[in-house]
Amino acid sequence: MTIRSSIFALLFGLGSQLSFGQASVAYYPFNSLISVSTNADRAFWLDARVQTNTFFGSLSTTLAPMVNVARREQVNYYTGLSVRFNALNGIDNRDVLEGYALHVGVRVKPILSVPNLRVAFEIAPYSQKNFRVGVLQSFLGVVYQFKKKE
Repeated sequence: MTIRSSIFALLFGLGSQLSFGQASVAYYPFNSLISVSTNADRAFWLDARVQTNTFFGSLSTTLAPMVNVARREQVNYYTGLSVRFNALNGIDNRDVLEGYALHVGVRVKPILSVPNLRVAFEIAPYSQKNFRVGVLQSFLGVVYQFKKKE
């Protein structure tokens, strides 16, 4: 399977999950990222992140399947691997694939009276695709978890 067909399959899977299930939206202001996730309260979930601090200079997108390793009433601890790609790289014959990361994070419900509001914190070692250059990333953001109407 090529990278393009893999990306399409992941995006299609995310879209179908969002259509038929609960979703969350997150904003990481210090990293200028917007994230859309499937239901992060489930054991397995998918997160898609897009850079927001650029105007067509870079469309770096991250797809990250996540696994909740511990779920409590007010907090979920999770981990997952991600792949980052940039569709605009193909315009000038650069590789679309940019790199990989390992995410370890927590989503906390800080206000019990507003259970859909979450605070997310992650540590994510990131490496370029050739594994020659890496950086330790940290993410702090606000999340809103949508719920199905009952």
